[in-house]
Amino acid sequence: MSKLARTFNRKFISPIREFIQDSRAVGITLMICTLVSLVISNTPWGISFVAFWEGEIHFPIAAIHLPHTVLHFINDGLMAFFFLLVGMEIKREILEGELSGLQKATLPAVAAIGGMVFPALLYVLCNRGGGNVHGWGVPMATDIAFSLGILSLLGKRAPLALKILLTALAIIDDLGAVLAIAIFYTDHIDLFYLGIAGGIFALLVLMNLMRVSVLPLYFILGLALWYCMFNSGVHATLAGVLLAFTLPLRKIAALEHKLHHPVSFIILPLFALANTAIIFPPDIGHLLASPVNYGVLAGLIIGKPFGIALLSYIAVRMGIARLPQGLRWRHILGIGMLAGIGFTMSIFIAMLAFNDVGTQITAKLAVIIASLVSGIAGYLLLRKINTTSPMNKGGGV
Repeated sequence: MSKLARTFNRKFISPIREFIQDSRAVGITLMICTLVSLVISNTPWGISFVAFWEGEIHFPIAAIHLPHTVLHFINDGLMAFFFLLVGMEIKREILEGELSGLQKATLPAVAAIGGMVFPALLYVLCNRGGGNVHGWGVPMATDIAFSLGILSLLGKRAPLALKILLTALAIIDDLGAVLAIAIFYTDHIDLFYLGIAGGIFALLVLMNLMRVSVLPLYFILGLALWYCMFNSGVHATLAGVLLAFTLPLRKIAALEHKLHHPVSFIILPLFALANTAIIFPPDIGHLLASPVNYGVLAGLIIGKPFGIALLSYIAVRMGIARLPQGLRWRHILGIGMLAGIGFTMSIFIAMLAFNDVGTQITAKLAVIIASLVSGIAGYLLLRKINTTSPMNKGGGV
């Protein structure tokens, strides 16, 4: 290697590689992309920037019905890989990870239920009698990358049990969001395509039972499954979750490793850039005074920590779950606050829940504000706990 190449590698390639390997990198990247998108959208180039994401995609074969804009291609197509990654994480944790036994899964499952039900209820209370009550799913979700990224800022001061609990809780939360999308945010069903999708899924399950391990075959059928789901009316990204559940367990770890960086540093940043391209309207104050805004803010900032802490406390008091060793109730409240970082999944559901662009903008802004408040509040509380806690003095876990 030449001296110039070594210098380039040391000054540019190595720092980028180190950043990507950092557990905080995904969250930092998404925050930067969101900020960049919001800033550009509200400059003289904003109209062109937004128009780019809404630009039409023309495919050579018109009869093949595919996503027709850049935004839809990202949300309906590329995000299927994100859901594939989420599905693999769920399957691995259920079969051999932190959700593999009843005792392990009870506390995060109960906490996740509280963290979904109470935000939805608060949203409904804020929007009762209005036309946007169906947006209750927006404050249900937790962004795994962001929440764990904020927690990782604590370094070794964050107990390992806290990271495990937040991860398990967020994974169950994602499963709940996936089910909500499949059941409640599907407007029109084409039974013909849905039937074909069901047949393809059954074939994938059969391949798994027969211990077929040829991954390209799974992905060819997975692509066909995605196309049929897209044309059936059920959101196409759910094909990623269904495919993940049929993949051989022994192949999942390696595949997760291969997909992690492309999903985290290409697909999710594109999603953030495209979906936060928001031109602030002159009447932004009117939008923020909307019940939708209040419902999302209340759900994520108040409903998440309250629901997670309350149901966890009840479950422990009833003896059906136990608090992990080294954790206190203030820790549970802290991760409840971090769970209020909805971002990716919340914005995704907002795009499905509302057809009106103004309402979508309101919901997106509310998600961004709530995620920022929740992240800061959760970090400060956990930092204070782990700074003053005797068990963590000296940097031990």
